[in-house]
Amino acid sequence: MTARTLIRGARVVDGTGAPWFRADVLVAGSRIAAVGPALAAPGARVVEARDRYLAPGFIDAHCHDDLVFLREPTRPEKVLQGVTSIVVGNCSFSLYPTRPASAEALRLHFSGLLGETAPHEVFDGLDGYRAALHGRGIGPNLVSLVGHAALRLAVMGYQDRPATPDEVAAMADLLDVQLAAGAAGLSLGLVYPPSAYADAPEMAALAATVRRHGRVLAAHVRSYEAGLVAAVDEFLNLLRASGAAGLLSHLQAAGRPNWGGVPKAIARLEAARAEGIDVAFDMYPYPAGSSYMLQLLPPEAQAGGLDRLVARLQDPAGRAALRDWVERGPADPHAPQSKISLIGWHNVLLSGIGAPALKRFEGLRMDAAAAEAGLDPFDLLVRCVIEDAGQTAIVMFQLDEADLRAACTHCLHMFGSDGLPRPGTRPHPRAYGTFPRVIGKLARADGWFGIEDGVRRMTSAPAQRFGLGDRGVLRPGLVADLVLFAADTVDRASFADPVQMPHGICDVWVAGEAVVADGAVTGRLPGRVLGGDPLDTDVVKFDNMQR
Repeated sequence: MTARTLIRGARVVDGTGAPWFRADVLVAGSRIAAVGPALAAPGARVVEARDRYLAPGFIDAHCHDDLVFLREPTRPEKVLQGVTSIVVGNCSFSLYPTRPASAEALRLHFSGLLGETAPHEVFDGLDGYRAALHGRGIGPNLVSLVGHAALRLAVMGYQDRPATPDEVAAMADLLDVQLAAGAAGLSLGLVYPPSAYADAPEMAALAATVRRHGRVLAAHVRSYEAGLVAAVDEFLNLLRASGAAGLLSHLQAAGRPNWGGVPKAIARLEAARAEGIDVAFDMYPYPAGSSYMLQLLPPEAQAGGLDRLVARLQDPAGRAALRDWVERGPADPHAPQSKISLIGWHNVLLSGIGAPALKRFEGLRMDAAAAEAGLDPFDLLVRCVIEDAGQTAIVMFQLDEADLRAACTHCLHMFGSDGLPRPGTRPHPRAYGTFPRVIGKLARADGWFGIEDGVRRMTSAPAQRFGLGDRGVLRPGLVADLVLFAADTVDRASFADPVQMPHGICDVWVAGEAVVADGAVTGRLPGRVLGGDPLDTDVVKFDNMQR
């Protein structure tokens, strides 16, 4: 007999942006069976909503949980935020595909972002990654993009040069196989080597492959600093030429000299939409970002991989040139800007360190850590790159609240945490607090939008973008990915104390199975790797999108 659950007396926020309404919701097996007043369901398990909000499960549209999913399948900090589906493979970083000669290069590359990655944690393709996840089981669902870096490493390694036509064709063939296997699209990371080394013909061929499969092209664009508008235009031109649907990753304007740039970038996106280009964007709800320490160095310094970079840093002339670039910025005003020249060492916090000798600096700003070590900050950076194998994670305080609000309240926006989970470190609090922050601080306390629009940005908007036609809306017949939360939901994670679970997420279901019950993780593993069906804009309607 099919298991049934009756959620009684909820304020239903259906995910479309429409006003909430009071109703009962009946779940039968993995699907929503009925929504309405005073439903009769003899024999069903009853959950009393007590006038709390019931919404579709939240979808993290942008994160980097690829590796931690293999190690911690219940994903407690996700499901306790109400997250039932997670999009990985962002910013050109995915754990597949590899060729025999590229597996070690991809392992080292991925280790730079999320800490030491084992040889068995990179895969030939999505099929292998999916089998590893399903073999152990996962709590929330997973949607995977193909990382551009893996394609480039498989075909041409860490070379800083344009790909030849044959190499471009080989990358497109590799991508084609992964999209056919169910990947949801391709992600570019145009500030992260080796993705940063791609030219227009290479990206055009890959975008055309994405379009043929009806999937999405996501991009960490080439600049979020002075070159933001030009970088947005580059991405839009790629979408215009290919016809692919696009998602611009974490739209922001970084560094005080560049503040105020987000409305200008949004104007470009609006103009593109008006001419028929299908583009949206994601952003996390915090004024600080997070990455790895290598982002503080110019991409060209990383050509050839970590060993070549270390050699440059150990050469006195090379080290002096890199110090000058990091601390003063490039001589060419049109070149990519240095993060440190824009925000200063004080605005960089060391959040994740693997090297035991450096672990004591975790949680300190770079200037304070350098003073404690008896070094200047650049020399501490060099020590981290060498001793921590380029794997040091950082938080950068670089964004303006007005820009953040402009992004997070625009109708083309959806929420992604951009979390970089590394257990045993002090990560950005967005890994633990993004989704309760939206329904608590931003919607209730700050009034950035109503609760219904906040939920839409975490449910139907990402569901549509990633082709999840049976999720993202609370409607009979769709999959019962659901979250029940209190009106006083709050995020507790902070920059000072980031590893804190939120308050107010009461119950969470994935395909009708409770992964959170009465505020506690159940340990059940009903999640699946979702298949990346072609985008279907008729499945999820957006009649209530408001600017």
